Amino acid sequence: MRAFVESTDALVCIIDGAGHILLANRALERFTGRSVDDLQGEKFWEVYVAPEHVVLAQDAVERAMASGTAHPQEGDWLTGDGERRRVAMRNTVLTDDDGLPYALACVGLDVTDDRRREELLHQRAQTDLLTGIANRGALFDALHRRLEEGPGCALLFCDLDQFKEVNDEHGHAVGDRILAEVAARLVALTGPADLVARFGGDEFVILCPTPDEAALADLVRRVAAEVGRPFPGPDGPLSLGVSVGVAIGRAGESGDELIGRADRAMYGAKTHQRRRLPR
Repeated sequence: MRAFVESTDALVCIIDGAGHILLANRALERFTGRSVDDLQGEKFWEVYVAPEHVVLAQDAVERAMASGTAHPQEGDWLTGDGERRRVAMRNTVLTDDDGLPYALACVGLDVTDDRRREELLHQRAQTDLLTGIANRGALFDALHRRLEEGPGCALLFCDLDQFKEVNDEHGHAVGDRILAEVAARLVALTGPADLVARFGGDEFVILCPTPDEAALADLVRRVAAEVGRPFPGPDGPLSLGVSVGVAIGRAGESGDELIGRADRAMYGAKTHQRRRLPR
């Protein structure tokens, strides 16, 4: 057991009920940059616990010693160099012959790199690879939060006009560049609280947390003007248009319902524009 504790990469320590370190293994020595002799007797939250987690750590020890049960935890630890690392902890209450708690054993695993990979995978799963903005999944997640937990929101459903003709004539590479540029222009138009997402194909959605009708009308005008600016093409500027449908989301409404209403409003706007075109 001693050979295992000393050779494992896990951060092993035993503390008493007051939080003093009674035992630390070599991995914890390397992590803290301090020797076992230096660590012994120190309160563990003064050695490696991130400042904002100190109160939680103290409470966890107090509860474990009082109840005889310790629960798994995860928190930020600081290395001897001040680097912040994420550590997953498995804790065990040690009891004497009478069954009374006298110490708490902790085995910590540095999961910093794992959490970073998980976050990166999550970001990739929520990002449209072509444009770099949010994808349909991220949009519905945000819609769920706004409609289920918040006061509602507003939605602009934007469908590009003449994109199919440009894509067919000049090829998918040109079409892809235009889609990426449209995404960049829409992001530049919106505020930090808004979410711009590619819904699919040449359809984009703007989620606005504040359903102010005057502000939405102004945003629709700016979207039309910005998308209406020419795009660089292989043989000269290319012109597109955009049809925009607006819908106000109500608390408790589903994301599908709101998207459907915004989509129908967009098709109404597109039909109206077609009727206005000269014949």
